[in-house]
Parts: sequence; C-alpha cells; structure tokens
Amino acid sequence: MFKDKVVLITGSSQGIGKTIALKFAAQGAKIALNDIQPQEENLKQLKEKIGGEGSEYFLADVSKYEDVEKMAEEIKNKFGQLDILINNAGICQDKTLANMTKEQWQRVIDIDLTGVFNCAKVCLPLIIQSQGKIISMSSLIGQRGNFGQTNYAAAKAGIIGFTKSLSKEVGPLGVNVNAIAPGFIETKLTEVIPEELKAMIKKFTSLRRFGKPEEVADLILFLASDKANFITGAVINIDGGMSI
Repeated sequence: MFKDKVVLITGSSQGIGKTIALKFAAQGAKIALNDIQPQEENLKQLKEKIGGEGSEYFLADVSKYEDVEKMAEEIKNKFGQLDILINNAGICQDKTLANMTKEQWQRVIDIDLTGVFNCAKVCLPLIIQSQGKIISMSSLIGQRGNFGQTNYAAAKAGIIGFTKSLSKEVGPLGVNVNAIAPGFIETKLTEVIPEELKAMIKKFTSLRRFGKPEEVADLILFLASDKANFITGAVINIDGGMSI
C-alpha cells in the first residue's frame, strides 16, 4: 500500500510509535525512525528488525527546532523525499495544578505540542512537494480533560486546534492534515494504572477493554492511505466508545 512512500514517525523507539513503524514497513514504506539519544539502542534494534535499506533512525528532540531542522535535512539526503509525517512523540508528567512545577508544565507542552509545530513547520515543504499527509496524536484527554493532567490535556487540545487550522492552510495544496484521539491503550503508560482503576475505566468504555497499539496503528495507516484522500481537518476518536 505504501511502496515508495517515506514515512517519518516521531517517538518511534517503543510503544505505539514502534507498532506504527512496523505496520508501515510491512506495507512497503521506507521508514524514518526518530527518538531522543537515550533511546538509540531501541532504534537500532527496530531498524534491524525492519531490515534492508528501507529504514534509518534519526536522533532528535522534537522540542528543539534545530534538532528537527537537522533531522529533516538528513531525511531528505537519505531518502530524497518525505510523504507522511506522524507526530507521535509525547510524554506525561502528571500532577494536580496545585502541585505541578513550571518545569513539568513546560516540558509536556514543549514535547507534546511545540514538537508538533516544529516537525510540521520544518517538514511542510517536503510534504507539500509530495502532496502528502500529516497525522498527529491527540488524545481523549484533550477533549474531555482529566484529573491531574492539565499540562497533557492542554497540549493535546492544542493539537486539535492546530490540526484544524493547518488543514485549511494546506488543503488547497493537496495536503491532508488529521489527528486521532486515542482513549486508554495497552502501553507502558497504562501498565502502571492500579487494577481497581483499570476496572473502573473499562466500565465506562463501551467495549469494556483497553485498546491495542495495533488498532491505533491501523487507524493511522488508513488515514495515511489513498483511501482517506477526502478526509482532512478531522479528529478521529479511537477509544472503545469512552467518548460517547
């Protein structure tokens, strides 16, 4: 489905990002893997798992504009193009606002929201050239809020406004811009949730379970494919019915 397409997936050393990378690779895409330096070994292993010449990893902190500029230049030199940008990198630093430090607020905003700006801004000329697609990871929390997550909710809500606005700017140029809003997905982040709280979350989820990274990746692949060419400015929930 994605033969000869080049896909950049930020934060792809593990979790959902890794699953997305493997799904795209299985469909013939060339993969630009990304994460920060401490994750280099995981990136190396993922590159080896994908195999061949169809992938490369690029160390960059998406919150740093200069890092992203360097990464985009390296991707252009390696692959000659960029067709799909997946803004997946993100972190949580949960605290009630009364107990949250300025640093905890700023770090989440810098990575989860400013990182999306940096990557979209820097990669936009390449995406326009290929009439490609930009897909960003928002969250159900960005729509509904959550106790102890004012920083995360603000960042993820910002992605929604960013997505809708950018889609209007670049739609006439043939570029699709969308976001997805996952609910609770089986990742390392949700592993630490106490079992009684997991049971409560599932009770308020129509499908009575957490989602799987593969299910999120499948939605990303659909939005990146030609089957979604008339979808732009959308925020698609993948939350098992929790948002109903």
